Parts: sequence; structure tokens; C-alpha cells
Amino acid sequence: QVQLVESGGGLVQPGGSLRLSCAASGRTFSINTMGWYRQAPGKERELVASISSGGRTLSYADSVKGRFTISRDNAKNTVYLQMNSLKPEDTAVYYCNKVGLVQYGWGQGTQVTVSS
Repeated sequence: QVQLVESGGGLVQPGGSLRLSCAASGRTFSINTMGWYRQAPGKERELVASISSGGRTLSYADSVKGRFTISRDNAKNTVYLQMNSLKPEDTAVYYCNKVGLVQYGWGQGTQVTVSS
């Protein structure tokens, strides 16, 4: 069973940057499209970025396009999210998981707070 552990969140001022990491256990990580999701208070969880198994196909929500970059290192079973030019509306708990109908169990997420 794959376990996901997100890290790298924190408090940052508007315009700042953070790099999130998601470490996955298990042998199936490298064959799956992975994504970063976020959930703000009172809102549904949304997919903000995804990356194909080989890392060639990337996709972003319009709200983060041009500011966030997703990447992965299959040798380390890790997916990353580089977040630049952060805005207060990026404040949320960030999670990683497979993209698709059948997903891994959710990790604990990592809190990102953008505030002055």
C-alpha cells in the first residue's frame, strides 16, 4: 500500500516562494500520473497541477499557471511543487495523489499560508 508524505509548507509573504515535496512509498509510484491538490477552508479539494509518469506531460489549473511548476524524481519516489509569486488565495492545505478515479489514501497534507 502506497503512503504519501507531504512536506515543505509554511508561512510566506505575498510574492514569496515555497517548494513542496511529496514522498511516496511503494512500487507503483513511477507508473502513475501524479498531481498536487489543495483544499482551502470551506472549499472543495481541487487539482492544481499534474505530471505524467515520465514527466513529459504537465498540466496546471489556470489559477496557478505561470507561477507553479510540478516535477518528479521517480528514482526517489518524490513529486515536487515549486510555487512562486504566491498570493493570499493560494492559502490551503496541499496534498499529492494519483490523478484518476482510483487514488491512493490521502496523506496529512502540508499547510501553506500566504499572508503579510
